[in-house]
Amino acid sequence: MNLNATLFAQIVVFGILWWFTMKFVWPPITKALDERASKIADGLAAADKAKLELANANKSVQEQLAQSRDEIAQRLADAEKRAAAIVEEAKQRASQEAAKIVSDAKAEADQLAVQAREALREQVAGLAVKGAEQILRREVSAEVHADLLSRLKSEL
Repeated sequence: MNLNATLFAQIVVFGILWWFTMKFVWPPITKALDERASKIADGLAAADKAKLELANANKSVQEQLAQSRDEIAQRLADAEKRAAAIVEEAKQRASQEAAKIVSDAKAEADQLAVQAREALREQVAGLAVKGAEQILRREVSAEVHADLLSRLKSEL
């Protein structure tokens, strides 16, 4: 065996193995590595996009929450204003009702006072007639002296 022939045979076998590996083994491995790198890049891009969408969604949620808080505050303020208006309206109605009751009571009291004066006038007139009868010792007729009695009632 010749060392040169062995070395040459090993170089030829190595060359054939190298060619076979570069032709049939290396392309699927590089393709798989490229696909994996592509999937990783796509995944990272999707993750970045999801982070951006999440940030936008959080911002949108915060804006909607702020808007809802403002709307709730406005509704509460409107409800408080409405309640105050209802209370004020009830106070006005109550004061009007109280004024009406007081005026009705005054009118009724005035009417009762007038009736009492009329009744008192009639009683005084009757007493005056009885007094006059006793003074004159004779009977005074109410029909005969109606004019005199009506003048007496109006003077009293």
